[in-house]
Amino acid sequence: MFEITPRREAVLESPRIFIFPSDRTVPLLVFSWKKRREEHSRLSFRLTVKFNNCAGNKGVRYETNSLDFKVRADGTLFAAHHLQVPSKQLILVVTAWDPQTLGRWEAMVRFLVADKSQHNGHKPKGRKALPGELVQQQSDTLLPWRQHQSANGLRRQKRDWVIPPINVPENSRGPFPQQLVRIRSDKDKEIHIRYSITGVGADQPPMEVFNIDPVSGRMYVTRPMDREERASYHLRAHAVDMNGNKVENPIDLYIYVIDMNDNRPEFINQVYNGSVDEGSKPGTYVMTVTANDADDATTANGMVRYRIVTQTPQSPSQNMFTINSETGDIVTVAAGLDREKVQQYIVIVQATDMEGNLNYGLSNTATAIITVTDVNDNPPEFTTSTYSGEVPENRVEVVVANLTVLDRDQPHSPNWNAIYRIISGDPSGHFTIRTDPVTNEGMVTVVKAVDYEMNRAFMLTVMVSNQAPLASGIQMSFQSTAGVTISVTDVNEAPYFPTNHKLIRLEEGVPTGTVLTTFSAVDPDRFMQQAVRYSKLSDPANWLNINATNGQITTAAVLDRESDYIKNNVYEATFLAADNGIPPASGTGTLQIYLIDINDNAPELLPKEAQICEKPNLNVINITAADADIDPNVGPFVFELPSVPSAVRKNWTISRLNGDYAQLSLRIMYLEAGVYDVPIIVTDSGNPPLYNTSVIKVKVCPCDENGDCTTIGAVAAAGLGTGAIIAILICIIILLTMVLLFVVWMKRREKERHTKQLLIDPEDDVRDNILKYDEEGGGEEDQDYDLSQLQQPETMDHVLNKTPGVRRVDERPIGAEPQYPIRPVIPHPGDIGDFINEGLRAADNDPTAPPYDSLLVFDYEGSGSTAGSVSSLNSSSSGDQDYDYLNDWGPRFKKLADMYGGGEED
Repeated sequence: MFEITPRREAVLESPRIFIFPSDRTVPLLVFSWKKRREEHSRLSFRLTVKFNNCAGNKGVRYETNSLDFKVRADGTLFAAHHLQVPSKQLILVVTAWDPQTLGRWEAMVRFLVADKSQHNGHKPKGRKALPGELVQQQSDTLLPWRQHQSANGLRRQKRDWVIPPINVPENSRGPFPQQLVRIRSDKDKEIHIRYSITGVGADQPPMEVFNIDPVSGRMYVTRPMDREERASYHLRAHAVDMNGNKVENPIDLYIYVIDMNDNRPEFINQVYNGSVDEGSKPGTYVMTVTANDADDATTANGMVRYRIVTQTPQSPSQNMFTINSETGDIVTVAAGLDREKVQQYIVIVQATDMEGNLNYGLSNTATAIITVTDVNDNPPEFTTSTYSGEVPENRVEVVVANLTVLDRDQPHSPNWNAIYRIISGDPSGHFTIRTDPVTNEGMVTVVKAVDYEMNRAFMLTVMVSNQAPLASGIQMSFQSTAGVTISVTDVNEAPYFPTNHKLIRLEEGVPTGTVLTTFSAVDPDRFMQQAVRYSKLSDPANWLNINATNGQITTAAVLDRESDYIKNNVYEATFLAADNGIPPASGTGTLQIYLIDINDNAPELLPKEAQICEKPNLNVINITAADADIDPNVGPFVFELPSVPSAVRKNWTISRLNGDYAQLSLRIMYLEAGVYDVPIIVTDSGNPPLYNTSVIKVKVCPCDENGDCTTIGAVAAAGLGTGAIIAILICIIILLTMVLLFVVWMKRREKERHTKQLLIDPEDDVRDNILKYDEEGGGEEDQDYDLSQLQQPETMDHVLNKTPGVRRVDERPIGAEPQYPIRPVIPHPGDIGDFINEGLRAADNDPTAPPYDSLLVFDYEGSGSTAGSVSSLNSSSSGDQDYDYLNDWGPRFKKLADMYGGGEED
């Protein structure tokens, strides 16, 4: 909401200043001005404009409707030049506008200039100076341009009048045009003067709202005015002679549209939603309804007042709410709001202008829906004081009992949601109470297993509350606590091994049947007389046995630390202990045996094969040993050559590098290429030490200058002589020659196949052939075929007159041949289809094109057949022929026997 706050700041000879804003909703415009009266009433002053907007003044620009004044960006209003003040008042309209939001605000400023005598303390007799009094009253005829003459005949300088604003009521019924005022110049007695007006509403849109008689100076309004469309008009009146020369200075005319009560108040929303807590005190704010009236807010036409028409329901009182008639704020006026009784009120609010006068004002209504919100004024209460449940021992996440509560607050809200707590009876934390989000029940759940042998029953005390705290002044109910009795039932529990995993240590290699330990289990069911029996569940190497009654562990085989079943020197076995309860229960235990290493593995020489040059001092062989045992039963190792055979020590020598490595090299200056088995004795450092004689295969070969075996030397070292190598090379050459010859032969055959495609075996010919199947000719005389029979006869007589043996001659008909289409020289892709279709139609209509339509004879079997005629066969049954034997031929000849047999009986 914006409003105009006028502030006056007089300096020197300060005349009265009155600021009349055109709309109270515009932002604040504060004017501080300085004025200095000079000779001949010339006016020169500076006015500072301040614009206060709720959104901030950044970027706001100012302008004025007068050409005689300008406004700087900082709000300084100053005269563009020296002015003469011809009248007692000066009217300006200052506009502030925001280029970003395109909002505009206007304020009209009137300066009333007092006489100099009044500043000296003199007042005219018989009247009292009023701040807002106008010097000149509006009349039917205005003389804005007047010449004053003194008594001695001297002419005073001309002063222009400022015309008081012209008020025009809106929605006038006419008749139109309706005269507003008449403007005259006192020079009209001397010359002919023509009058005109300019500005918005005259020669600027909206056009021709006002016009003026150019001769008489009477100004008219041409149609009804609407203040809500435009509240004021600023026009300028001009007086010129018949030649268009200016006679008088233009004068400003301000026309204000007088507001009429022609608009009803309109609510911003037809339905308003608000809420208020139940139990609120009288005077509690609920909501605000707002109605706007398009009429002038500075008059009674736009002053809206509010009142409540109806309230539904009228419980507990018919006036639970009241409304501020000016602001529209709805507040509670009575106590007793209870959501559990009334959850919602519907209030009809009426807005009336004319300051709420129902006789003259216009009204409108809106609906205010007020929801009574819930507060936690009802504590939850258990439906019974005691609950009971039962739980088997050693079970978790089991719901033992459901606790039901009653809460009259709004369901599924913090005021209704229940929270349960165990006050006493569960020091070890075996139980917890969870809330069912749908039913709000408390589910007593086991979170830590209970033991029947330790506790056979629990007596719990529980309390319930809400997520939200209780409202002020509400106390907890004694029904918010209850007792829960939980019985524990005994079940058959599985035996368990007290030490699980159990670890024992012993040396590997203990003999079979050695007792290692006793691995026994405990049955927790003290109140049940049960026996426990043991068995193996997992024994990967099958090294152990267990006594079924007492759990004694003995060895079934020798334990070897170097076995693949050993991980990190530990052997692991699992045993089962089962009772004879109903149902039986069992438990498992793991026995871990840590095996201590003994020196039971001799070392092995590495590598098994090596290569060396035939001459010494070029390279050596590095050797080492591997032992499956662990420290201290491994290195340092001792490497030595055996004394037998004697050639070993004669040809080879070993030099020690360190405790784990040694070097094997040639002792003699030259050794013939080949493969040699060199035995080496390797001894470890165990107690007692173990040794092993290993053989290393050494390939002796000729080497190049870099000490690497040559290819021929490597082959020679493998045991092949020079002759064998030459034979292998010859075989390789022969094989390559055969492959080359085969490739040449294949290419030549492929070439012959392309040049003699027709000279092929008839059996390989897959082309279409005429094959004769089941031909029955007319004998030997029918074997000479005459191909002339395939010609078409010209007429039937021509066919009948042919010699015997030639019954048909197919001939091409004689007639005009149709013209087939000629393919264009440069074919177009679209012409190919047309060319094919035209050729097809020509071939269909061509009688000379084969096949020829003719009479074909298919019953000719040749002439002069030696076969007799079958016409002598007839079906006559006369004669002495006996056909009774047909009855003996079976069912297939039954029909024939019926036809020819038994003819005499018929």
